[in-house]
Amino acid sequence: MTKRQITCLASTALLVASGVAAAVPAHAADTHHVRPGQSIQAAVDAARPGDTVVIAAGTYHESVLITTSGLTLRGAGARTVIKPAAATARAGNACAAAGNGVCVTGTAEQSVDGVRIQALALSGFAKSGLWASWTDRLTVRGVTSEKNGTWGIAEQRSTRSVLTGNIVRSNGDAGIFVANTVSEEAGATDTLGTRISGNVMTDNRIGATVRRVRNLTVDRNTMMANCAGLFLVGDESKPRAGALTVTGNHVLRNNKACKATARLPEIQGAGIVLTGTEDTVVERNLVWGNVGSSPFSGGIVLFKSVVGIPGTDNVIRDNFVVRNGAADLADRDSAGTGNRFDANVCGVSEPAGLC
Repeated sequence: MTKRQITCLASTALLVASGVAAAVPAHAADTHHVRPGQSIQAAVDAARPGDTVVIAAGTYHESVLITTSGLTLRGAGARTVIKPAAATARAGNACAAAGNGVCVTGTAEQSVDGVRIQALALSGFAKSGLWASWTDRLTVRGVTSEKNGTWGIAEQRSTRSVLTGNIVRSNGDAGIFVANTVSEEAGATDTLGTRISGNVMTDNRIGATVRRVRNLTVDRNTMMANCAGLFLVGDESKPRAGALTVTGNHVLRNNKACKATARLPEIQGAGIVLTGTEDTVVERNLVWGNVGSSPFSGGIVLFKSVVGIPGTDNVIRDNFVVRNGAADLADRDSAGTGNRFDANVCGVSEPAGLC
């Protein structure tokens, strides 16, 4: 045996003894290339954990279901466009059957972890451009999701996600939607630090909706020309929604008019709305020019939840909130307790004295 072989064996033994070898992938990561006319789903199905599927520029008519952890799906930016398939081509694909474009789907017993969706466009799906459920450490970066029937980018039952640098526009409901679950009433999910950061949200019903979750940050986003910029939503379920941080966002002229739904009254001119949350901090945001006459209209608004649950111990501080109507700051949660408005720059408040 040569000296080099002995050294290699010794190094391997050290790695095994230390447990480091267990972290080494079982195979060298592969890259799967997809070109126009080829199937993205076929490449995803052939991929193993750690692999990357690279999608060339072009238009692809299909939905893509990802159930493999550690997979990266990467396009060529806005030149890689995924649109709905013809009805006859949707059979057997659960993502397509649900009306979604790209789905990352785990189960209660086994989450899908460490998936990355990057640099592509999703357009025209009946439900969501991107849908995720039972995931951990999902990253969605540089995705344009537009003209979808409900949500641009949406997730439930997921933790430690990073949704960053995306463009979500002209979606039927929220551009970005993060919830505990959409299928049942339940207490708030601890997201363990999910972050919605650096996205552009425009011409949606609501720029972003954060519903019945905890420990999440919304920072450095631009929310403009929606009916509402940001909704933070809680209710009577335990644990309650809260422990949220909203900081450094630009929330501008969200003055589209949206009709009432079965759950919400009409929405127009709403900047940042907190309904039924607790222990949430809204600080250092620019909230400008949100004007309307709906119950939620105003720059930063505290509102009781749709089932009448008051907000508690929320802190609104150090924001620049101007030229909003009917008020820059509005506390319409008469039963709320411990809510504070500190050191904000604003002109008109409801009731007077909050500025």
